Formats: sequence, structure tokens, C-alpha cells
Amino acid sequence: MATAVPVERDAVAEAFPGDAEQVRLPGATLVRTGGGCDLLAAGVGPAAAAASTAAALTAAALGGTPYGLVVCAGIGGGFLPGAPVGSLVVSGTIAVADLGAETADGFLPVTELGFGHVAHHPPTSLVREAVRVTGARPGTVLTVSTVTGTAARAAELRARHPDALAEGMEGFGVAEAAVAQGLPVLEVRAVSNPVGPRDRAAWRIGDALSALTAGFGKLAPVLESWIQHDHPDDHA
Repeated sequence: MATAVPVERDAVAEAFPGDAEQVRLPGATLVRTGGGCDLLAAGVGPAAAAASTAAALTAAALGGTPYGLVVCAGIGGGFLPGAPVGSLVVSGTIAVADLGAETADGFLPVTELGFGHVAHHPPTSLVREAVRVTGARPGTVLTVSTVTGTAARAAELRARHPDALAEGMEGFGVAEAAVAQGLPVLEVRAVSNPVGPRDRAAWRIGDALSALTAGFGKLAPVLESWIQHDHPDDHA
């Protein structure tokens, strides 16, 4: 089974060399690398990511070639000091940061309103192996619809999610699509900027993409091996 990777395409493609073939899907293009991994540029934000991931997973299942694992990979903001610029973060938890309601007493996640859910948990054995081979930092990766741009907002997120190491805009949407089809999911983020006051001059996108590329060079064989084995400790 291949791995669906909604992704910074060029960075991860280097880790899965092979002849590329583009496949048109509703609202998205899938790239088959020929190297055991299909790449999907999933779009910006959780809604686009969920829709395009669901389309790719459904097409594969209907075609008789279902996926065994979904990986959301890209760059994002890092919470200091745990995730400095240029570091790699692997999701122990994929959490949505802003799905809920504002009240006079503060923010209430949707679960406290009596419905929905706000987090997905990747397989522990996969997280453990990913951290071991890449040297990445494990922690919560937040999904936001609005990129954090102030110190106050960063502090608010950390207060609600003390284990948060990074934020992105797609992970929870990808996870929703994967879990709906009974598939395990993992998120990997390379840190391009600190979470906090918006400062374009402090962004290091090139460094983050280099870190993502290097990380996937080590992670690729782990992903391919992992989906070939059953993991009882992840089924509890």
C-alpha cells in the first residue's frame, strides 16, 4: 500500500525518488512518484485539506488500491523554546485549536458543547519510530484557520494546549478525512518561524524545507515498513 502525503511536494518527493505521474482528482492533483508514496498538494486550510484528502482516499479505495497510512507534511510555526526555527516536529496529537465557541468565560472547545471532537492521536509506535530516525521533537501540532500573529494569541494557545510544539493549517482536516476511512494518520512539520508576533523578516522557509527534506529522507523507509506490519499496541 502506498502512503498518501498532503505535502510540501518538492521536499518530500526528493525522499521518494521515481518517475512521477500526475492524476487529476476532483479539486486536486495527485502525484504518483513511483517510489511507494503518492503526493497530494492538499490546499490551504483545514477545509480544503480535508476535501482533497477525502477525494484521494476515496478514489484509491474505489480503484482497489486503498492506502495504508496518511501523512500530513509541511512547514509551520513553532512554539519557543520547544520548537526553534529549523527543527522538525512529529505529532503525538493532532488538535484543532479554534473549533468551538467564544463565551464570556473564555473559549469552549466543541466537545464541551456536547458534540464533535478536537483531537486525533497518531499510532504510538509510528510516532516513536519517526522520532527515533529523524531526531524530531514529539508533541501536539495545532491546526488553526488563522495563523497566529500576536504574542497574546500565542500565549492563549499555549495556555489551552501546554504540549503544543507547532501550528499549521491543514493537519486536523487531513486527519478527519483519514480517520473517517479508518486509516492511521501522522503529521510532520518543519518549523519556518516562531509562533507569535508576525515578522516576515524572521521567516526561514528555505531552512524549514531543507529540514523537511532531510527528515523525510530518513522517514521514508520507516513509513513503508510500518504499514506492512500489525501494531497491537496502537489498537487499544
